[in-house]
Amino acid sequence: MEKDLICVVDDESRIIDFIRIYLEKEGFAVISFTDGLDALDGVRQSMPALVVLDVMLPGMDGFDVCKALRMEKNNVPIIMLTAKDEEIDKIIGLELGADDYLTKPFNPRELVARIKAVLRRNKLTRKSSQFVIKVGDITIDTNRREVMVGEALVQLRTQEFELLRVLAEEEGRVFSREQLLNFAWGYSFAGQTRTVDVHIAQLRKKLGDYSAKIETVTGYGYKLIV
Repeated sequence: MEKDLICVVDDESRIIDFIRIYLEKEGFAVISFTDGLDALDGVRQSMPALVVLDVMLPGMDGFDVCKALRMEKNNVPIIMLTAKDEEIDKIIGLELGADDYLTKPFNPRELVARIKAVLRRNKLTRKSSQFVIKVGDITIDTNRREVMVGEALVQLRTQEFELLRVLAEEEGRVFSREQLLNFAWGYSFAGQTRTVDVHIAQLRKKLGDYSAKIETVTGYGYKLIV
């Protein structure tokens, strides 16, 4: 069986080697780059299943690599690595089209779990039959991976889409942050629930002022209501 190819981009060779050990142990094939420009060309040529992309790179930083790929309509899943635990870095990465982020230092088992979750979602999506969810003014086509708000098509990243789908499938149900990590992301790690808050903020911006609202349940999580 052909192995999924993972592209790892980091300016520190020791980090690449560290990640490679864990990925190869899990049955992935790995290519790597230490420079942003080389990585961009490498992704174009090798067409990996997923890219693990550091933000701080020589030649071209990770944000610009991500932006360039998305402008080329290359939808390869991207998990960004950042050495800073600053919300702005994470939000910028998500707005440019990254599917997830992980702050250094990180547990390599968590990175592997996130990679598997993203790949699993993509494979299930390709096999899924048509199914439409409608909540108020929001229409979610899970087969086409499209979201309409009123008459407008709303562009959502992979995890934004999955998060909205989970909330919409059980309208009015209150989901904890841990449940949303598990159901929408496919993994659960203590201390990582802040990623849910970041994606909720992005979703609220994109959905705008319509009848369906994502409501915060203080101290617990979120629900979608009309």
